[in-house]
Amino acid sequence: MKVTSNTIERSISFSDPELNQIRANDRAVHSWYRFVLSFPPHLVQEYVSRFKLDSSHRLLDPFCGTGTTVVEAKKLGISSVGVEANPMAWFAGSVKLDWTPNPTELVDSAHEISRDAKTLIERKVKKLRTLSDDGQKVILTNSISPIPLHKTLILLEQIKLNAKPTHFRHLQLALAKAVVTSISNLRFGPEVGVGKAKSDAPVLEAWLQEVINMADDLSALQDLIVVPGIVHHADARQILSVLEPNSIDAVITSPPYPNEKDYTRTTRLESVLLGFIQNRKDLRLLKEGLIRSNTRNVFKADHDDIWVARHLEIQQIASAIEERRIALGKTSGFERLYHRAVKLYFGGMAKHLADLRVVLRPGAQLAYVVGDQKSYLQVMIRTGELLGDIAQGLGYELVGIDLFRTRLSTATKEQMREEVVLLRWPGKLPSDPYPFSDEPI
Repeated sequence: MKVTSNTIERSISFSDPELNQIRANDRAVHSWYRFVLSFPPHLVQEYVSRFKLDSSHRLLDPFCGTGTTVVEAKKLGISSVGVEANPMAWFAGSVKLDWTPNPTELVDSAHEISRDAKTLIERKVKKLRTLSDDGQKVILTNSISPIPLHKTLILLEQIKLNAKPTHFRHLQLALAKAVVTSISNLRFGPEVGVGKAKSDAPVLEAWLQEVINMADDLSALQDLIVVPGIVHHADARQILSVLEPNSIDAVITSPPYPNEKDYTRTTRLESVLLGFIQNRKDLRLLKEGLIRSNTRNVFKADHDDIWVARHLEIQQIASAIEERRIALGKTSGFERLYHRAVKLYFGGMAKHLADLRVVLRPGAQLAYVVGDQKSYLQVMIRTGELLGDIAQGLGYELVGIDLFRTRLSTATKEQMREEVVLLRWPGKLPSDPYPFSDEPI
C-alpha cells in the first residue's frame, strides 16, 4: 500500500513565508492566546472553502490546541467541535469560543480588580508570594522573576475573589496571555526557552491591555450568528468517548509531529499559575493523555505500537534509528527510546484514524497538517506520506498532499517540509479494518 508519486498532488499555495503568519484582519479572538507556530486561520479558511463547508456541516479538530480551527469555524458560521488533551490549551480554546461577556462590563470589572490588586501590591511585605515547591519543580527554571511572580499571584487571587462568573475565565486567559508575552522571562524562537531575567514587569498594565483587546474583539463579533462550538478535554486516541457516531462532515487539524519537542513545555508556567498542573504527578497524567511524539512522554506500559506492527516502512525507519544509535555509541535513556517513540507515534495516529471512522459521515473530507522530521539521529521521517499510507490501509482515500510551508529544523538546521495530508472517508470499512496490527483490536 505504498504511496506512489502519481497518487500525491502537491500544491505550493502556502509556501510564501508571508502567508504563514496570522493576518491582521484575522487576529480577533485568535490572538487572545496562541501556541507559537500554530497554523494560521487563513489555512482553515482555505480548506473550509475547498471542502465547500457551510452552516449545514459540522467541523472537527481532534488535536484542537488553542482553538484555531474551531474559532475560525465560529467566525464562518460553521458548527464545530474540538478535542484537546492539554488542559491549558483546552481552557484557552473553550474561552475563545465564548463571546457572551458584555465588553464594557468586562473592562470595568478588570479595572476594579486592578485597583484592588494595586493596593495590595504597593503594601510593604517581609516575604514575596511565590509558587509551592511542587509548582516550582514543574515550571522551567527562572521562567518568571520573583517580583513579577509576586504581583501576578496577587492579581490572580483578586480575579478569583472578585470576578463575576461571566468574566472569570476570560480574565484568567488574559492573564495567561500577559504572563507568557510580557511578564515572564520566557522566549519563543521557535522552541520555548528562558531569556534574560526581568527584575520587574508591568503586570497590571499588561493584563489590562489584554482584557481591553478581548473587549474590542467581542464588540466587533457579537453580532455574528451564533453557531454551536465546543472543545472536549479528552485524548484524540479515545475520540469515541466524546463524539457520537456519524456526526462529523470534515476535519481540519494539526497533530503533534514525531520529534523531540516536549509540547507540555510550551504551557508549563501558565498551567501551574491557573492550577491545571500542581505537581509532577499531574504533569505525568497530562503526558499520558498525549500522542507519543517524543521520548519525554514514552512510558513502559505504552502499547500503541501494536497498531503499526505490520507496517513495513515504519518498522524499517525505527530499525534504522536504532542501528544508527548503536553505531554512534549513543547510550542515554532517551536515545534508547528513539526507535520506540517513532512506532508509538504512528501507532497512536493509526488508532486515532481507526476510531475516527466511526464518527465520520460518508464523504467526510479531512486535512492533517504535519511535518517531515529528522530529529532522531538524522533519519528522515516523511510524516505526511506515512500518515497517508496508514489512512489508506484503514479505508480512507488519499486525495493529495499539499505543501503548506517549510520550517527551519532546530536540530538539523535544514528546511523541512510541512504538508497538508488530504483524505476522504468513503463510508465503508475495508475487508481488513486493522491491516497494520498484529494483535486483535
